[in-house]
Amino acid sequence: MNRRTISRYTFILLALALSVVACKPVDKKKSGEQTVKPLLKKAIESEVKDVVYPLPTTFELTSMLNRIGADYILGLSNSSDNADRYFTEKARALNLGVYSADLSYASTYNRKQETMLFLKASKTLIDNLEITSAYNKTLVEDVEKNLDDKDQLVKVITNSFYDTYEYLNKNGKANLSLLVVSGSFIEGLYIATHISENTYANPEIVKVIFDQKASLDKLLKVLDPEKKDPNMAWLIEEFKDLKASYDKLSEGKMTKVQLNEIIASVAKLRNSVVE
Repeated sequence: MNRRTISRYTFILLALALSVVACKPVDKKKSGEQTVKPLLKKAIESEVKDVVYPLPTTFELTSMLNRIGADYILGLSNSSDNADRYFTEKARALNLGVYSADLSYASTYNRKQETMLFLKASKTLIDNLEITSAYNKTLVEDVEKNLDDKDQLVKVITNSFYDTYEYLNKNGKANLSLLVVSGSFIEGLYIATHISENTYANPEIVKVIFDQKASLDKLLKVLDPEKKDPNMAWLIEEFKDLKASYDKLSEGKMTKVQLNEIIASVAKLRNSVVE
């Protein structure tokens, strides 16, 4: 991945961070006209046209699940105790992505204890990956201070994700950032497919799962040019079953059999990452 691509990813990640904060309508009078400067916005839009960040944020996915009334399921996320079990760079980067999704899930549902546990697990992996320079030294304090303010908490956590991604891209570790993104996607989809015992009975959850097909296709397109990297090649191979399951869908419809196949494929893929 060359410098130009890395630069584009940095712009895209900035756009990602800004888009999450911008999800809530802003009252300009109350915010003191705190909007993105036009020139910066144009620069971001120009870069995004060339390289599209492969996924919506995990906050978007978990917020959709929250809005449609899906419950928070204890034990669904990867245990924070597992953070010390990952010894390879690949496993650590993937599970940093997993814990970022779990952190999004917990904070979206105002689960304060779980939010702090997943933050701690993420910090462990950041230290083990030796990318501590990307970690905001005041992050834990900022999260604790905003546990009762979900909008601000989302902003704080999203900015920490951006800082990590930016650091990886600027320091010759762009493929690590792709592993993190992939881990986040896998865990987000796992949560969506396992958040209800009777998923097919809830059309809104089914739609959320169906819509992840486009995200998967985009992610695989970004991974493909990097397949000479053994970690990327392994990951692309691991995605094959899920890709095949999604490719059976057509005309915006999903049968119960197709859904169950996707659920099984996601569980298998997720197990290969977290175990």
